[in-house]
Parts: sequence; structure tokens; C-alpha cells
Amino acid sequence: MPEITRQELDAMRGRCEAATAGPWQSFVEGRDHTSGSDFIRTGGGDIELAGATEKDKDFIAHAREDLPRLIDEVMRLRGWKLDG
Repeated sequence: MPEITRQELDAMRGRCEAATAGPWQSFVEGRDHTSGSDFIRTGGGDIELAGATEKDKDFIAHAREDLPRLIDEVMRLRGWKLDG
């Protein structure tokens, strides 16, 4: 697989910044609450996901904080200036 370019990292960061601010948290019925549906709580409301597994929901919720950190770390390791 080819190396990720600066332009790709900038595009990834842009998508992260355009999404609802974090943190996001996954709520699974029977694990995190006793009634209602599974959902991801964001700073702007709740996202309900049909067909996603418990682990999928946890992954999506954590990606909101994990991805920006990962992008910054890749840029730091490559010696590229971090914007913002």
C-alpha cells in the first residue's frame, strides 16, 4: 500500500474537524443502560445505528478522538508542521 500523503492526512483531518465535536460515547442496551436502543452520544445529539455490532459502535465512537490524535502523531513523526 502506498504511503499516505500530506494531502490525504489534511483531508482526513478536515473530515474530523467537520464532524460533531467529541467526545463521543457508545451506549449499548444491557451493557450501558437497561432500556431503549443502542446509540452513540455526540456533542450534538444521538446517532442510532442499525446492524452494527457492539464492537462496531465502540469503534465508531472512539474514532472521533482516536483519528485526530493519530493524524497528529503521523505528521509529527514525519516532521510536518501541525496546522492549528
